[in-house]
Amino acid sequence: MLSDHKTYAYLIDDFLPLESAFLHISDLSIQRGYGVFDFFKVRENQPLFLDQYLNRFYGSALMMDLPVPLSEERMKSVLEQLIQMNNLPESGIKMILTGGYSPNGYELAEPNLIITQQELTLPSPEQIETGIRIITHEYVRELPRAKTINYSMGIRLMQQVKAQKADDVLYHKDGIVTEFPRSNFFLVTQDEVVVTPAKDILHGITRSNVLHLAGKHYKAEERDVTLQDIAQAKEAFMTSTTKRILPIVEVNGEPVGTGKPGPVTLHLLQELLALEETQLRVRQ
Repeated sequence: MLSDHKTYAYLIDDFLPLESAFLHISDLSIQRGYGVFDFFKVRENQPLFLDQYLNRFYGSALMMDLPVPLSEERMKSVLEQLIQMNNLPESGIKMILTGGYSPNGYELAEPNLIITQQELTLPSPEQIETGIRIITHEYVRELPRAKTINYSMGIRLMQQVKAQKADDVLYHKDGIVTEFPRSNFFLVTQDEVVVTPAKDILHGITRSNVLHLAGKHYKAEERDVTLQDIAQAKEAFMTSTTKRILPIVEVNGEPVGTGKPGPVTLHLLQELLALEETQLRVRQ
């Protein structure tokens, strides 16, 4: 981020310079790693798919017994003001809701709301052209439908990912694939059915949009996906807010399909980019 660019954050009930935004050490996010968050893109100072992200954020908070201190209408007003103050046209906004300042480091207290904005790094053309390599690991997140701040397993596995010269790790349980630490998983079968895991996952906003787009051009399914399905797949890719659609060309050292990004994956990426442009036109 440019050093001469003044960046602001929203903390509890105030807009503060980012360097002045702090939580007390009694907060349950620090004491126990308890909280939820969400993250969405801003393009041309316009939030993309905001209603979908807010619905998930409020849903995650409900599952974790954390009342959001702002109504959705007030939240949108705060976000709009923060976007205007920061003037980072191409960026990402993170909303975090913590367990609050606990009296004993264990009990829930009044939640603290933090909103930050940062410049955004998207996949390079070279990454899309070459695709990425992944490994697998047996693990299922606790309360997978909630977007919690607990990323302990993914962070702990980063050294293993790097040691195997891979880019990310895909979770599975008893051979049934679920998700990445920060992304959803898709494959394309030999007869061009677009498939994504149905259970024990976070329902990604990009995942939802890609499923909708895929259904317009191909058969699209949500169902169990096995490691064996990946071995037999024609293509594979991941989806997320920051990655959009990123081709996967290798899993555990074995190529997916031809070992190159496939036509269905690249077609859906173009469809997703077009959907983003439509969103911008609607909001302007």
